Amino acid sequence: MRIRLYCDLYVSECWRKKKEKIIQKLANNRLQPQVYVITLAQGEQNYLEFFSSALLKQRIYKEEELFVVGIAAGYSEAVAITRDITEQVYKETGDANVRRFIMKRQEEFEKAGR
Repeated sequence: MRIRLYCDLYVSECWRKKKEKIIQKLANNRLQPQVYVITLAQGEQNYLEFFSSALLKQRIYKEEELFVVGIAAGYSEAVAITRDITEQVYKETGDANVRRFIMKRQEEFEKAGR
């Protein structure tokens, strides 16, 4: 499994200090059932999806690349962060196309060579 991180990764407030450690454990596929990942949805028709990082232990994710937009402390935090992302996108663009917004920011970030 390959994990690609969004340049402006959203992180639950309670985990800001542990962010790097959590990311490293995700990259090494270490079990962290309390960690929920918010990713760009695999299907183009949807924007975001979130699930417990424990699911990443399943074989179907072994060859997948996940574009992680956020990490949350449990289900309710994942819902709240997803809502916050959608509200931010709507406020900045006037629509709710989260995928387009995130990919545009990521491309700008990568072009700038950061």
